[in-house]
Amino acid sequence: MNYIGSKYKLRNFIKNTIYGVVGNDLSQMVFCDMFAGTGIVGRSFKSEVKQVIANDCEYYSYVLNKNYVENHTEIADKERYIEELSAIPSTEKGIIYNNYCVGGGKGRLYFSDENGKKIDAIRRQIEYWKQSEKINNNLYYFLLASLLESADKVANIASVYDAYLKKLKKSAQKELILRSADFVINNNEHKVFNMDSNRLIKQIEGDILYLDPPYNDRQYAALYHLLNTIAQYDHFEPRGKTGLRKYQKSLYCYKREVQKVFEDLIEKARFKYIFLSYNNEGLMPFENIRKIMKKYGKYDFVMTDYQRFKADKDENRTYKADQTKEYLHILEK
Repeated sequence: MNYIGSKYKLRNFIKNTIYGVVGNDLSQMVFCDMFAGTGIVGRSFKSEVKQVIANDCEYYSYVLNKNYVENHTEIADKERYIEELSAIPSTEKGIIYNNYCVGGGKGRLYFSDENGKKIDAIRRQIEYWKQSEKINNNLYYFLLASLLESADKVANIASVYDAYLKKLKKSAQKELILRSADFVINNNEHKVFNMDSNRLIKQIEGDILYLDPPYNDRQYAALYHLLNTIAQYDHFEPRGKTGLRKYQKSLYCYKREVQKVFEDLIEKARFKYIFLSYNNEGLMPFENIRKIMKKYGKYDFVMTDYQRFKADKDENRTYKADQTKEYLHILEK
């Protein structure tokens, strides 16, 4: 997925740094990805550690991680279910078509009419199978994750869901193809949570804690609200031009609050090693992060240059693409 703040391109930098501090053998360690997003970092350690704990307060992230992190054994006939869902006619007029397609009458153009009806049809069928106990939780989250990623590929947006484009771009005109969200199979059990990080930290413990909180005031619940709507598929009243749903704002996105909640997280963390990803343009200045982390143990940091996120350049709606500095702060408690 085209995801703001994704650590996909930085995963080798992060992994090599962790190896350099902790050692190469992580087989008996518990690794926690606290602000997991699409789960890129947690997934990259899944085959190397005793257990991955993944958490994010956004429900779409929870769905993705329930599949990519928590699913770890073969799911029988999962491709047959993908084929059945793919064959469903695009005739369903549900939440997505009625609220986020032009044909629904609300004036929003997040998906083509055909793809909106297809998303509704697939989503309703998945829920019917779950409620009728035809599928278990493992298959349920696999199918939901497959739908989320496939729908995202045909969304009529420049990058995030805070706005839609005035005309259907080429990729949004294509038919939605449901593709499997395949996951890594291994022998270890993993845990995924959908909680506030500062609440969860009191309930878990382990060896390595990786933190990738929001850097600025952009609320992910607003940026990816439509993925939450597809994932939850509940009844609510879409608000405003973009059809937002009510959401809980993160304290990590407020300059006056972020240092307080960050220190609370560090103080309560029952992990020996803590790694924090944060760039030089974040709400917390480098020196403030250093002072907070040094209070709780041995501190160090590494840095790399990184190209800032940019949106779909073909749609003339780009974010800056110049270099920024990505820091990985290191604490041994």
